Amino acid sequence: MDFQLTKPRPVPTPVSQPFWDGLAEEKVRIQYSPSSDAYIFYPRILAPHTLADDLEWREISGLGTLYTYTIATRPVAPMFADEVPSVLAVVQWDEGPRFSTQIVNADPAALRVGLRVKPVFRHLPEDEITMLYYEPAEPLVAANDDAAAAGSGADGAANGEQAGA
Repeated sequence: MDFQLTKPRPVPTPVSQPFWDGLAEEKVRIQYSPSSDAYIFYPRILAPHTLADDLEWREISGLGTLYTYTIATRPVAPMFADEVPSVLAVVQWDEGPRFSTQIVNADPAALRVGLRVKPVFRHLPEDEITMLYYEPAEPLVAANDDAAAAGSGADGAANGEQAGA
């Protein structure tokens, strides 16, 4: 018997379907509550804090800031072995809410909290879903490159020599 493990994928619900439909169109749509004058994420039926039945779906830019991240060097399950290392992250959208995601197309050593990021839409036709990942909004310079550039002065300190010795 040939047993194949498949990666778990999100299953849209009637409440979250507009979010997933937006991703399929390469747009980020989240809920907005007029009663609290705030964007809301994760999708829900009633507005938090006010419990108002006034949530509307609105398109947002999808741009944001890297709020926190960790570099996973061990797969959480065998079917994810081909994805390590991976950068698991929380992005804070410019509109307010935070979103759990992965950072792609970036050197993990160059990442920093506060980094500006932009959406990357990955269509998975075999699963009929589009996933939302993030990448740096601007090219990055690794921290090692910054140190090398800063330490290239004529005093030799960058080579482990003590200044003034």
